[in-house]
Amino acid sequence: MRILVRYLKEYKLESVLGPLFKLLEASFELLVPLVMAQIIDVGIKNQDLSYVLKMGGLLVLLGMIGLFCALTAQYFAAKASVGVCTTLRNNLFAHIGSLSYNEQDKIGTATLITRMTSDINQVQSGLNLALRLLLRSPFVVFGAMVMAFTVNVRAAMVFAVAIPALSVVVFGIMGFSMPLYKKVQRQLDQVTLATRENLTGVRVIRAFNRQEDEMLRFDESNDMLVRFQIFVGKISALMNPLTYVIINLAIVAVVWISGKQVDAGIITQGETVALVNYMSQILVELIKLANLIVSISKALACVNRVGLIFEEKSSISEPKTEIGKQQETAGQTAAVCFRNVDFAYQGAKEDSLSGIDFTVGQGQTVGIIGGTGSGKSSLVNLISRFYDVREGAVFVDGRDVREYPLQELRQKIGMVPQKAVLFKGTLRENMQWGKKDATDEEVYQALRIAQAMEFVEGKEQGLDLPIDQNGKNLSGGQRQRLTIARALVKRPEILIMDDSASALDFATDARLRKAIQEGTEGMTVFIVSQRATTIRNADQILVLDDGHLVGRGTHQQLLQDCEVYREICLSQLSKEEM
Repeated sequence: MRILVRYLKEYKLESVLGPLFKLLEASFELLVPLVMAQIIDVGIKNQDLSYVLKMGGLLVLLGMIGLFCALTAQYFAAKASVGVCTTLRNNLFAHIGSLSYNEQDKIGTATLITRMTSDINQVQSGLNLALRLLLRSPFVVFGAMVMAFTVNVRAAMVFAVAIPALSVVVFGIMGFSMPLYKKVQRQLDQVTLATRENLTGVRVIRAFNRQEDEMLRFDESNDMLVRFQIFVGKISALMNPLTYVIINLAIVAVVWISGKQVDAGIITQGETVALVNYMSQILVELIKLANLIVSISKALACVNRVGLIFEEKSSISEPKTEIGKQQETAGQTAAVCFRNVDFAYQGAKEDSLSGIDFTVGQGQTVGIIGGTGSGKSSLVNLISRFYDVREGAVFVDGRDVREYPLQELRQKIGMVPQKAVLFKGTLRENMQWGKKDATDEEVYQALRIAQAMEFVEGKEQGLDLPIDQNGKNLSGGQRQRLTIARALVKRPEILIMDDSASALDFATDARLRKAIQEGTEGMTVFIVSQRATTIRNADQILVLDDGHLVGRGTHQQLLQDCEVYREICLSQLSKEEM
């Protein structure tokens, strides 16, 4: 709730004018029964047509003024609610982007998508209704009661009894249903997760002929959501019949009491009609209030869920000082240095990396090899500070990565991730991610090094080649080569290739390695690979096994000294290649 208050400060005027015009509309609406009473008691009683027409004109005027006030209130309420939720959505998107991999892994993509879409839409709808009706409905309810007392005190006592009874029903159901809406939204996360997994993994699902199983899993998740919604809906549905029963009993009581008073000459027939109209107004407004409370309950549950994301703080924090002290222990000529690094993922029981210690000089090419799950990707992710070490330190250019502003650190590094990701747009737009003002010649040079020029020229569209979402119109090898080129465009000091050539054939891989060696002079290159041929010519090879650095040296040194590396080579290389 505090989040909404903070954002509404930017729309103070709209937040005041919206409810204000609604109150003006309600004020004119409360005058209608009194005008009707005058038409009955004066115009109809005396058969005075001119008076009836005059008072009818007054009713039309009140209706037109009320319509103008309602439209004005709707405009300001919509402007405030849409503006608040637009800003909220933008800030949430920016906040999610600032979270480290740790927090994003913990929360989950499906949950973040639900918060960004469904939850904020619910907040927008609830806020719009609240600005228009939260003050209007209670104002009409109590205003009608006050006006009833001005007509007849004895008959109005029915109002004094009915309104508290209605309040108990409305707020009692609201208090019971609000926590249940949180469960509904949490289950919606599960439906979103199932949907996302099926859409992204559709090829795998079809390849294994698991459509029926996935449909069953989705149906179970969706049925659970439906059961939650029906249960909450049944509770909320009690509101209308209960309020109708109370109101209609109250109307019967009003007619009973006022009818006797009409016979006694205490009040007029018009005043009786006015009392019934006021009771009907209360009924309408309480139904609105009931629906409003349901919407507000959903909105509050959703805004609390959004607030939980804002409460998540990134474990990767910017340094307090602009420039940190260089660490002499890391060596001034070292491009990258690991010092007794231990690292564990959040919630993991064991370290993914333990006791990692090595130094890489400027301009060296480093190969990293090891079995699946040995910690290769975890190691290179520490250089870019996507995660922080648990113990020890990682140094870049003699300076602890935790002392760098993140933008400055990552500007030094070109990252080619394990999963090749491209964005919808043109080839030129994708290549300029690393360097916004990159010229076409710089892009072509990077494409030549990445062995991507041949297929780009074959498309005959040059740098205007359209790229679909995730590069779906390209093959796996083409996507990998383009992601390598994208990293090379920025000419980073450190290039990290995280198993980024796995989809390439051996001939293309060999040409790529040769081109990178020739085209990245002075650049420190990390090559993560499962292939021994890919890293055999590196200046230094790091061999990982179960999170431990079990070998370090050149290809020939490791063949002699490292059993793990020797086993890998024996399984992949012929005796001549070794």
